Amino acid sequence: QVQLVESGGGSVQAGGSLRLSCAVSGDTSQNYCMAWFRQTPGKEREGVAQIDSYGNTAYGDSVKGRFTISEDNAKNTVYLQMNSLQPEDSAMYYCAAEPWCRLLLSRLRDDFSFWGQGTQVTVSS
Repeated sequence: QVQLVESGGGSVQAGGSLRLSCAVSGDTSQNYCMAWFRQTPGKEREGVAQIDSYGNTAYGDSVKGRFTISEDNAKNTVYLQMNSLQPEDSAMYYCAAEPWCRLLLSRLRDDFSFWGQGTQVTVSS
């Protein structure tokens, strides 16, 4: 099992940037897919960005070209760099992990077993 703690959320004006971090602790010996999801009240959870232990990535259509997922294995941390933020990016952002996972054909997965508590991102116009 792993524990996930997100940080880096906050308020920013449209066009600005934020970098979210997800600190991973626990059993980090397995190969994990790491992911960022987001959700706003009344809407379904949306996959934002994912990365596997081979470096394969996948992005949601609405964030392609603006968001970048990366990981620092030495620090057991996953990042989400968010640029050109828009009000529609406002949401609670969650970090997730799935062991023994691999991304195929840059497709987002939705079968993640471990979740963080989330960090709020608010973008004002």
